[in-house]
Amino acid sequence: MAGYTRTVILLAAMTALFGVIGQMIGGQQGMIMALLFAGGMNLFSWWNSDKMVLRMHNAQPIGPQEAPRLYEMTAQLAANAGLPMPALYVIHEAQPNAFATGRNPQHAAVAVNTGLLEMLSEEEAAGVIAHELAHIKNRDTLLMTVTASIAGAISALAQFGMMFNRSRNRQGQNPFGPIGMLLMVILAPMAAAIVQMAISRSREYEADRVGAEICGQPMALAGALQKLEHYAHQRVNQRAEANPATAHMFIINPLSGARMDNLFSTHPRTANRVAALEKLAASMGAVPGHGAWGGSSVPPIGKPPPARRGPWG
Repeated sequence: MAGYTRTVILLAAMTALFGVIGQMIGGQQGMIMALLFAGGMNLFSWWNSDKMVLRMHNAQPIGPQEAPRLYEMTAQLAANAGLPMPALYVIHEAQPNAFATGRNPQHAAVAVNTGLLEMLSEEEAAGVIAHELAHIKNRDTLLMTVTASIAGAISALAQFGMMFNRSRNRQGQNPFGPIGMLLMVILAPMAAAIVQMAISRSREYEADRVGAEICGQPMALAGALQKLEHYAHQRVNQRAEANPATAHMFIINPLSGARMDNLFSTHPRTANRVAALEKLAASMGAVPGHGAWGGSSVPPIGKPPPARRGPWG
């Protein structure tokens, strides 16, 4: 419940920020106009988000004929989570990573990079897929659409306020002055972005917890996170670099940080996520190789994984 409580508080803070800025610059009418505009754009994005994102990363659909072990694993984990079988996609990308998308569990998709399937054991891959199923189960795609809508409305409202107050400034009626308005236009969207990133980080912790419960192996997910973090910094994901707005969807930040993309990180530190999973494993009394999906034991972190040992092969 702590994760959900934190998310509600952050959403309330963003909503309050929107209300305060709306009343200060545009009044009630300006606030409503900005909310409708941003909401319309984000509603379109949410309805088509799965197709848009999968196309951005050139994801290819796969079925039981192409990857029987991966398909069987995902179907079993989806059943454990009480979810319908999501559509499965593979991205031919050397950087190990994965993400989930879709407006609801009935229209969900899970996409995995070939790098992940080649580098992780089946037990670790199950932990990653369970994490993505947890995002679907928790309706995180809807939640992030709501936060994006409010953040977009704040940015639109700030821009509207700049134009609206130009006329007031010419008439000497602007209480903020040009410097005050400039600061508001810059700082208001920045504050919204910070709250949005905080919500995203909170949802990652929650997906780790629920995902560990789905697969029954918190330490398999912890081992996968450590491996993904290690290899993600060594291999540049060109499609993710070209579409940085999708970075928050991946289980590990796919951006290299060369363009200061880590300034507002959408992901918690991997070490903190691993520590939380270790505590969860201790409370569950989890034993490697005895989770909801069997598979091989977790190999030592830091050693180069042998090629084609995952369920892709």
